Amino acid sequence: MRVICLRYIVVTGGVMSGLGKGITAASIGRLLMNKGYRVTAIKIDPYINIDAGLMSPFQHGEVYVLKDGGEVDLDLGNYERFLDIELTRDHNITTGKVYSTVIEKERRGEYLGKTVQIIPHITDEIKRRIRQVSRTGGSEICLIEVGGTVGDIESMPFLEAMRQLKYEESGNIFFVHVTLAPMTSDGEQKTKPTQHSVKEMRELGLQPDMIVVRCKKPLLPETKAKIAHFCDVPIEAVISGHDSDDIYRVPLQLEAEGLTRYIMKAMRLFPLEERRDWYDLVQRMDAVREKVSMALVGKYTSGSQCTDPMKDAYLSIREALKHAGIEAGAMPEISWIDAEDLERLQPERVLKDFDGILVPGGFGVRGTEGKMNAIRYAREKGIPYLGICFGMQLAVIEFARNVCGLEGASSTEFGETPHPVIALLPEQEKVRQMGATMRLGNYPAHLLEGTLAHRIYGTTEIVERHRHRYEVNPAYIEILEKRGLLFSGRNGDLMEIMEIPGHPFFFACQFHPEMRSRPGRPSPPFLAFVEAMKAQRLRRAGSTCTLELTA
Repeated sequence: MRVICLRYIVVTGGVMSGLGKGITAASIGRLLMNKGYRVTAIKIDPYINIDAGLMSPFQHGEVYVLKDGGEVDLDLGNYERFLDIELTRDHNITTGKVYSTVIEKERRGEYLGKTVQIIPHITDEIKRRIRQVSRTGGSEICLIEVGGTVGDIESMPFLEAMRQLKYEESGNIFFVHVTLAPMTSDGEQKTKPTQHSVKEMRELGLQPDMIVVRCKKPLLPETKAKIAHFCDVPIEAVISGHDSDDIYRVPLQLEAEGLTRYIMKAMRLFPLEERRDWYDLVQRMDAVREKVSMALVGKYTSGSQCTDPMKDAYLSIREALKHAGIEAGAMPEISWIDAEDLERLQPERVLKDFDGILVPGGFGVRGTEGKMNAIRYAREKGIPYLGICFGMQLAVIEFARNVCGLEGASSTEFGETPHPVIALLPEQEKVRQMGATMRLGNYPAHLLEGTLAHRIYGTTEIVERHRHRYEVNPAYIEILEKRGLLFSGRNGDLMEIMEIPGHPFFFACQFHPEMRSRPGRPSPPFLAFVEAMKAQRLRRAGSTCTLELTA
């Protein structure tokens, strides 16, 4: 039995937000896992919100859901994917959580009449949460990403807690600072932003042990030497974090820079094994040559057919498609279609050249008619369709209206309707608070044998992650199924999966399978969707050849 003293690696950021602290931290964790260590991760978000559940995807990116129902920052999704672990809501520490706990303790009289202050009470609570999480589950290394940048007012209590932790865990804690080296038009890499960021960090009582410098091109030797000289770190501890065309290459780039070797030496660690699975994954990704084209019809996009979603609103879906593409040997090329465009344009004009259509989760009435136009087009034209959460609800509404003849069928989320085929979950009817009150986290489902769902999963019992308030109304199940829709996955009276037998691929689920997809272990629905798009591309190619021969 091995006994390894717990190590902490704290990742901070300077100069500006959005530099990639999360990917840097996740990559460090992956590299240490490759050496045989058990790694966990904590994300500190200095905002006052209790969690990310009520934040707009336009501003904050997707809300990632953990197995216990925690609604968290999308960086925790990257941690789960890179480290192949399952985290809980306790792995996300926010200002709101910390202050709520301290105030509750004060109200209960736990401070025995003391004046409650940021130091020591708030900082003690931060450290308590970090230690509690890091010491459960048998982890040997705990990554701590401090959100925001050094110098932010809201980050101050957390950075002070890190300063205290530095001395309390002396010898077992390592600080990585992520900064920026902008490049001038003549190709010069500027170091002043990094120097000023480290200077500000020192004023808080913190000195980085390593500096990862984000830059467009690899850091030049003279740039590394200058940063090492002015920031008081060895030149080996100045790591080039230059741009990569894929986040899964970042661990390999950092490894080539000597990051793993330096951290392990500084923290008195030695290799326990040499895992090659991540290297093999990247090689398999590079070997994929075939492509399939798909339309993602959502409302958190920026433009009719943009190349990227706005603010990473659909990050986990994009990654799940990549995982499936690697496994299927065909990488999806995603066009991000604004749902509102399909309310004024003919679907044929926008969607005719795609091998598949995906409608993701969401809330609210805006864009719903456009999404249903896309769903109807996929259903009638035999185009592979994958609907997720809201994408399943809208598929049911579309089927009720256009196949079952239920005029005005809709969801009670949108207001009064003569046919509420989608309705509020019974347990939600008396809920008044919005935060953390949805059906959240892992729930099981039973799959009917012989169905598409059963073939996709290869079992009759599954567990997937959920985030919703509305469900298929049981009163309409009989009429829907009589007209050809099949609910092939259920949890008691809750419909979890719908499909249309006879269609090449029409699969929609109430849960979010993208949140359990992993590199090397793709989500079964996403893998099946990509395989269906490959088949659709072959059908289209065959049709084109026939037309050419006829001509």
